[in-house]
Amino acid sequence: MFQWAVTLGRFDIMCAVMTMDGFRCQPRIGHLVRLKRIFGFLKNYKSCSIKFRTEEPDHSAFQSEDFNWNYVYGDVQEDIPTNMPKAKGREVKITMYADANLYHDKVSGRSVTGLLLMLNSTPIDWYSKKQGSVETATYGSEFVAARIGTDKIIEMRYMLRMLGVPVNGPSIMFGDNLAVVNSASIPEDSLKKRHNALSYHRVREAIAAKIIKFHHISGKENPADVLTKFLPSAIGCL
Repeated sequence: MFQWAVTLGRFDIMCAVMTMDGFRCQPRIGHLVRLKRIFGFLKNYKSCSIKFRTEEPDHSAFQSEDFNWNYVYGDVQEDIPTNMPKAKGREVKITMYADANLYHDKVSGRSVTGLLLMLNSTPIDWYSKKQGSVETATYGSEFVAARIGTDKIIEMRYMLRMLGVPVNGPSIMFGDNLAVVNSASIPEDSLKKRHNALSYHRVREAIAAKIIKFHHISGKENPADVLTKFLPSAIGCL
């Protein structure tokens, strides 16, 4: 029931549902009580809704330097499908908010990735899932989240183009870890953790190909925070 609620738009309970889902095969004492608390949250805030806003978001306050990436990845470009239909209608802008919560799962030690994807100013996709490997620092967990967010953006750009929706220019991804943003966005920056090399190069190559731009925002302003941390009962809907 909770998974259906998340699918229908209640991504404010997604982090709690994802966490409880890990005990579905072998529940323990106290788990049913916690599920009832999620029901109580939905009952108290049953009028939450997602507003459809079609206007493009204004990201003019976020400017980034146009670096030369040729000596790193060569003349890399976005892979545009050759069989896509002719684009019609208004151009759309994709915005991704990425976040990670280190050591979310106390049983396995794994972090959780939270992603909120916006089409223009409307949230259309949300993601909250434990990461596939144990990260020992916030830097690593945030870079894994950025890599998954990059993959989601590339998939969405491909799908929109194949539906005939005009998508021009890079998409915008926001993260609240400044070290990760700098490592990804500046060619001269070096990798801090070698075991994060694949996530590191995946994000940087997408930036070099002008598929995405990666900007830093405060953690208090990052809406993806709701997908990685539990909401207090008094916060209500976002």
